[in-house]
Amino acid sequence: MKTKYAIVFICIVALVIIEKESNILSRVSDKLIQRQIPQQTPQTSLDYSNTTQNGSLTMLKMLLSKLFGTKRNYSEEQEEEELEDLGRYSFSSARKHILLLATTRTGSSFVGEFFNQHGENMFYLFEPLWHVERMLTMASEANNGTVLAGIYRDVLQALFLCDFSPLEKFISPLPQDHVTPALFRRESSHSLCEESVCSPVIKDVFERYHCKTRRCGPLNLTLASESCLSKQHHAIKTVRVRQLDTLQPLLEDPRLDVRVIQLVRDPRAILASRMVAFSSKYQTWKAWAQDGQVPEDDEEVKRLRGNCDQIRMSAEVGLSQPRWLRRRYMLVRYEDIARYPMQKAEEMYRFTGIPFSPQAREWILRNTQTTQGASGIYSTQKNSSEQAEKWRFSIPFTLAQVVQRVCGPTMELFGYRFVDDEKTLMNRSISLLEDKLFH
Repeated sequence: MKTKYAIVFICIVALVIIEKESNILSRVSDKLIQRQIPQQTPQTSLDYSNTTQNGSLTMLKMLLSKLFGTKRNYSEEQEEEELEDLGRYSFSSARKHILLLATTRTGSSFVGEFFNQHGENMFYLFEPLWHVERMLTMASEANNGTVLAGIYRDVLQALFLCDFSPLEKFISPLPQDHVTPALFRRESSHSLCEESVCSPVIKDVFERYHCKTRRCGPLNLTLASESCLSKQHHAIKTVRVRQLDTLQPLLEDPRLDVRVIQLVRDPRAILASRMVAFSSKYQTWKAWAQDGQVPEDDEEVKRLRGNCDQIRMSAEVGLSQPRWLRRRYMLVRYEDIARYPMQKAEEMYRFTGIPFSPQAREWILRNTQTTQGASGIYSTQKNSSEQAEKWRFSIPFTLAQVVQRVCGPTMELFGYRFVDDEKTLMNRSISLLEDKLFH
């Protein structure tokens, strides 16, 4: 018994010492942060010290529980999970980094607006990896998926840390003194068009993706970086990351608190949408629709199969919840968002740990009940319930059958029902969506 008390005493002394050192580190860290980001509020230091204190108490409870054999039995995994929960949810006001992963024509521009419309505390970027993909398309590195994935990851990591310099290397023409008129879809980010980032207009300089909310000159990336540092939360939308597991180092970066939302959609709907949006690239599919014959050994069909497999494998990694993704991954179907936009937006915000702002709520309400004329192929305004089913009347049944054959495992994983005839395909009263929860 004396030995037990001696051990407890030693533990308490050790925890007191750790507590003091943590407080010192916290104060030093806060001073360094304030030098780098003077506009950041002192709330961070309070949250850090409270979390450290709570963490020490939790450790003490576990030690006492083990020493005195209390009813609660801790396994190593349970202890790790408690500490992870403590670190993850105690930082309620700390910076969050949201990565919205999707493929083209899955509604990602629409869903990205849920975060772009959050308000002044959110720094949102729309498809920054477009520049990387464009520059490397013709390069030999583009044929090496591992190299390309590593570049994507490193650029994302830098952007989450508000460092635009790696991205600058891929912008063409190369920015001069960190100023560029060529950033892809600048106008799709409120953060890049706000007053603090809006530099004076330069005569005779054309900016294709110019801001629409105010008249600005070319984008000053130094001002963009400063704006990024001043924001409480960061979000990036991309359709260019092929495999989730390539992002493991990003998720494990202790400087970041990354939450991944993978957006998926019925592969049949994706094909139907791409045939409209990228018409010139899908002439082969249109010809097959006319002929009624689709050679499944064709490169186009193989590419479709590969895309479906990549989406499914990424989802399988996320849903398996490996340690580096635990409570950091969420799978969302576009069809569920289309049916219940407000509910799904609330769930996504809850997952990220960020309050669901009134601005975002208002935007969703306003943009999910629009007229027919507002729903262009690139529009972020959608009549949600109609939009989710529209593809069923445009895709030829022959092509729907091909998708079902080559993307079957992906459809099964995500809960998309197969159709056996054209009549069922076009009967809107028959749902092609299984009720399914993803954990």
